[in-house]
Amino acid sequence: MRALAAKLEAATAAPGPAPARPRVVGALSAAVVDSNPYSRLMALQRMGIVKDYERIRGVTIAIVGVGGVGSVAAEMLTRCGVGRLLLFDYDTVELANMNRLFFTPDQAGMTKTAAAAKVGGGWGVAGWPRANPSHLLSPPQTLANINPDVAVEAYHMNVATVAGFDAFKAAICRARERAAAPTDAAPPPAPSRVDLILSCVDNYEARMTVNQVALELAQPWLESGVSEDAVSGHIQLLVPGATACFACVPPLVVASGIDERTLKREGVCAASLPTTMGVIAGLLVQAALKRVLSFGAVSGYLGYSSLTDFFPALDIKPNPGCLNPACVAAQAAHAAAAAAAPPPPPAAVEAAPEHEDNEWGIECTADDGGEGGGGGSGGGEGRPLPAGVEYSLPAAAAPAPAALAAATAAAAADAHGGAGVDDLMAQLQALGR
Repeated sequence: MRALAAKLEAATAAPGPAPARPRVVGALSAAVVDSNPYSRLMALQRMGIVKDYERIRGVTIAIVGVGGVGSVAAEMLTRCGVGRLLLFDYDTVELANMNRLFFTPDQAGMTKTAAAAKVGGGWGVAGWPRANPSHLLSPPQTLANINPDVAVEAYHMNVATVAGFDAFKAAICRARERAAAPTDAAPPPAPSRVDLILSCVDNYEARMTVNQVALELAQPWLESGVSEDAVSGHIQLLVPGATACFACVPPLVVASGIDERTLKREGVCAASLPTTMGVIAGLLVQAALKRVLSFGAVSGYLGYSSLTDFFPALDIKPNPGCLNPACVAAQAAHAAAAAAAPPPPPAAVEAAPEHEDNEWGIECTADDGGEGGGGGSGGGEGRPLPAGVEYSLPAAAAPAPAALAAATAAAAADAHGGAGVDDLMAQLQALGR
């Protein structure tokens, strides 16, 4: 071990060129070659899923909370080639986080934002066992090493404090180019420079901070969460005025007036499964991509239960009696904009395809539901039946039960020449003599 340690020390002290980093890619290419990191992403455009995938390079996304869900979401967006990521978190990496994804033991003690964003990394934690110490020479998995094309901004702060609220809002708004205001007028409010905010926090206060900033900036955002028992989770799309804000339908604990801080007990921690967090992070990033690249549909609320493999989806409408005045104002502005918008054009009706020839003279006629009508799509009194349902007999020709019994008895009598049961017994006895 001493010889190996001396060899490693000599290798790290020896002068030499810095490790080569991937070259920043210019325009995205769909060329299917091993050296193109975007070929499989651009295939979405070739297959008609996304109209213009290269738009993602102009997208800015903020992630609040770089923990079990947020760090995985940041990695996914980095691998997808998003233009800019803003990371917000106040915590540090701990060895207790190693059951989750993304972070590595050698990053313990670093802030989560720095560990995710910086190039290279530390030398690890003393006493942590390593099966192969040679990995100390290789850079850890950070966003800058995964995709240097992505600009990453790290903000080590607690957004749930008063100072953190102001700093968070300022970071969301700063560096956005806007028209200069006249010298005698107050500058216009700075718009948000991000296209979407992803909330990956684990407490109500931080969610309310994101909610308030989003309402003030008319900023769409996606909220996510994993249950304390680590077997379920959800994501939710919140668009100010169009959907419920986070205060419209508060969690049961908050609505009951219970302080969530009183629920934590010393020596007791929430469960954590990387599988559940990976599923929620995947659903979150999938919804974000659909939102910013305009493909598919994003559910207002999408849940996940790992115990039953259940994915409930629903829409949550805004609450007109919401206690947040900013939400009520956003609802009024959204209703006014919807009323002023022109009606959508009528959908074009495509003509049915016409066949060039009809060798067998097949024609389609309307089913009027009269007598003799089959049991295909016709129903009683001319009403069509649901798909897959049909009558076993024509509805108009179905006989009454009494008439059916009489007809059956008459048919049996005719089959035996009109003879009754006594006559048939006498004939059988005569045959036996």
